[in-house]
Parts: sequence; structure tokens; C-alpha cells
Amino acid sequence: MEEIGNLFLLTREAAGVSLKEVSEDLDIDEAILENIEDGKAGAFSDVFVLKGYVADYAKYLGLDADKIIDEFNEFIFEATSRIPIKEIEKQISENKKNEDEEKIVSPYTRREKKVKNGLYLIVYIILVLAIIFAVVWSVKQITVNNQSADAISYGK
Repeated sequence: MEEIGNLFLLTREAAGVSLKEVSEDLDIDEAILENIEDGKAGAFSDVFVLKGYVADYAKYLGLDADKIIDEFNEFIFEATSRIPIKEIEKQISENKKNEDEEKIVSPYTRREKKVKNGLYLIVYIILVLAIIFAVVWSVKQITVNNQSADAISYGK
């Protein structure tokens, strides 16, 4: 980031443009532009906002914004890839702990849900058995009626 900031500073000074002029033209605070030129990426809480400032500043100075953004992305990757795995795991466990704390559920509520699911299963089984019984009974009635009709027709 220091290289990018240095490039911005040298290009701006070579063009004879003051920091105040850049600030007014881009509608960005002078302090933000100073931090960029000094390479102080840590002064920004949001990397994406910083990336936008860098892109706008590069375009303003007539630099190759795509190349500058590629360098910026490399800087961010290098800076973030140095985070120890222990810290990443710690952050993940803290996030999970916070999620668990937000999901406060009574054990009684959980049982009610299980009971409701069990009731649905019982009702479903009863319905299936009732349908099977109705089909068997209908087939039996049809068979009995056919046998009665056959007996009547043979009797004539």
C-alpha cells in the first residue's frame, strides 16, 4: 500500500495539484487522501471503501486504475493471509458462540415440536391404513356382488 500511496503522491506533485484540490474534486476528505498517500491502510475500517477511494484517486491522476487495483488486491491478500490459523479458529468459535446465544430456545419448546412431528406421523399412518382398508373393502364388495350376480345368472 505504501508503494501505491507513494505513486499517488509523486504523480499528484508532478501534476502540480494540491491535496486540497484533489479533495474538492473527488469529494473525499483530505485526511483520507493523506492516509492513502502515506500507505496507512489500517486507518480504514472497510477495505472495500478504501478500494473505491484508491480506484477513484488513480483515475483522477490519470493512472492505470486496473493495474493499481490489482496491486491493491495483492497487498490486501498478503496482509490478510498473514492471519494465524489460531486467530481464525478463535474468531469462528466466537461467532458460533454468539449465534448459539442468540438462539435461546426452551427445552419444552423443542419437545413440543417433536410431539407435533410425532402426531403428524400417527395421523399419516392412520390415513394410509384407512385408505388401504377402504380399497380392500371395496374390492371385497365388488367380488361378492359379482359372485351373487353369477349365482343368479346360473340359477336361471
